[in-house]
Amino acid sequence: MIILIVVVFGIAGFVVSNRLKSKFKKYSQTPLQANLSGKEIAELMLADNKIYDVTVNCVEGQLSDHYNPGNKTVNLSPDVYYGRNAAATAVSAHECGHAIQHATAYSWLQMRSAMVPIQNASGKILNIVLIASLLGGFLINLPYEIIGFIVVGAYGIMTLFTLVTLPVEFDASRRALAWVDQRNIVTRSEYAMSKDALKWAAMTYVVAALASLATLAYYIFIFFGNRD
Repeated sequence: MIILIVVVFGIAGFVVSNRLKSKFKKYSQTPLQANLSGKEIAELMLADNKIYDVTVNCVEGQLSDHYNPGNKTVNLSPDVYYGRNAAATAVSAHECGHAIQHATAYSWLQMRSAMVPIQNASGKILNIVLIASLLGGFLINLPYEIIGFIVVGAYGIMTLFTLVTLPVEFDASRRALAWVDQRNIVTRSEYAMSKDALKWAAMTYVVAALASLATLAYYIFIFFGNRD
């Protein structure tokens, strides 16, 4: 069953990831009528929202764009940082959406940030338990039921983290699309491209959340499915 879950959602993730890259490549070929780069769009959006303590950086990689709340930086990949197209516009504005969430103390982002150390600890605990189990269980001298509670509890926290991530990502896209539209950054056709690109980016998080839920259900069944 666990192999089936890995295969099914692995394929789904692969398809969505390829679709996202295809969309980004397609929408990167159409020059933005406003002729603004991703960097310029990010700086303009931050300024419009009176955010002056966030810097915009260029980082290596493809689709490696992210907002870092720790040092308050919007980090854009070269294609987005220098790009002057609908795809670069969408990604740049989306990452600024996270910066706005941070500046306005958006509750879902605060919850997600608070969960990061707990989620990381849960991942380490889960890896230790699963590796020990694969080695025959002699490294963990605990009752089977206790091990079940540890595994389900740890994976439950990790699953909750993926679920909390969803409203954070969808809200950042909503903010991005509303701003580029109201600011007349994009034309009607460019807006449709930006919206479609962000939709497929969001789908990667949806697939991850569904995969995590399916795996959690599997562990619950394995450890507690035969209980009366």
